[in-house]
Amino acid sequence: MMWTQCLLGLRTFVAFAAKLWSFFIYLLRRQIRMVIQYQTVRYDILPLSPVSRNRLAQVKWKILVLDLDETLIHSHHDGVLRPTVRPGTPPDFILKVVMDKHPVRFFVHKKPRVDFFLEVVSQWYELVVFTASMEIYGSAVAGKLDNSRSILKRRYYRQRCTLDDLSGIVILDNSPGAYRSHPDNAIPIKSWFSDPSDIALLNLLPMLDALRFTADVRSMLSRNLHQHRLW
Repeated sequence: MMWTQCLLGLRTFVAFAAKLWSFFIYLLRRQIRMVIQYQTVRYDILPLSPVSRNRLAQVKWKILVLDLDETLIHSHHDGVLRPTVRPGTPPDFILKVVMDKHPVRFFVHKKPRVDFFLEVVSQWYELVVFTASMEIYGSAVAGKLDNSRSILKRRYYRQRCTLDDLSGIVILDNSPGAYRSHPDNAIPIKSWFSDPSDIALLNLLPMLDALRFTADVRSMLSRNLHQHRLW
């Protein structure tokens, strides 16, 4: 009888210890993920070699067309019953605009590292904001992202923009419908809503760095059309 009780007690202890160990491992992995998610990510801009400088001098300065919503930022406005961001997550900034004579507040969350991304690519491209959003909203968001740096001065809206010389234009947009007529000029990117660990913009820097040396960006981007079906 005593042996049976000891065996049951040992089993109970082992089961409790296993659960405690599993919980400890869970906390450890969670902490590691948090460290990885919020660690500083760098992209060093190294001096160009003479060969690279000569090549860059032979090709024209290119344009990078940037979408706003779900590409560089995510926002929701007053009255949204189920916002896609975690409750209690503070926005990076709040916009107050008037639409149809009614004041509306937009709570805007910037995609991780978007400021660094814009700072880097503005040294390589002429940046253009191109969005289907209402002009009063899109212009206000672009102004906040620009932050007096004068890197997002050109802002166009769907009813006003037509593409001309496509050899030097790169489009970054989360919606394939936005570049349906010009897939050879597009880089697909997944829609972003609230993931703080997202580094998609940083992952694009090597490609954008290389594209500026090409005579026609379509010569490279047309080889990645299969990626458009992944998003």
